[in-house]
Amino acid sequence: MSEVTIKPFEKRYESKVIELITSIQKEFAINITLEDQPDLLRIEEEYIENGGNFWIALSDDQVVGTIALVKLKDGNGAIKKMFAAPAFRGEKQVGKQLLDTLIAYCTARQDKNLYLGTVDTFIAAQKFYKKHGFVECTAADMPEDYQIMAVDNVFFKKELL
Repeated sequence: MSEVTIKPFEKRYESKVIELITSIQKEFAINITLEDQPDLLRIEEEYIENGGNFWIALSDDQVVGTIALVKLKDGNGAIKKMFAAPAFRGEKQVGKQLLDTLIAYCTARQDKNLYLGTVDTFIAAQKFYKKHGFVECTAADMPEDYQIMAVDNVFFKKELL
């Protein structure tokens, strides 16, 4: 297994990004389809052109992880589409590399807070977020411009400043 590199999304990786995300959603029996996630077919428009970003983790030119940032009002950001391929979870630290990249980007912009929603079946993800300074909150605590996905039922916030 070669080294993992984190880089900004490029359109040529779109199908590999979709394949990774949808396969992990199936792995955890999350009832969501590509049709429910049209943003995956419009990554540049949905994330990058709106002041956010989207990064991929690559190993041997294969997409092994993703993380996206949605720019919200008032110096807030939302983490979306954070996924790591099974072989790259845990000690491989792909999730940490992706999160560190996103946080460095937000810190450089002087963003104030990060928010995210996840699913209660993603137990390891919840532990990961808590380990990295995120605090559990309620849906009511989320900013008004945060778009809650239908499957999300656990929410987190991290203060950056």
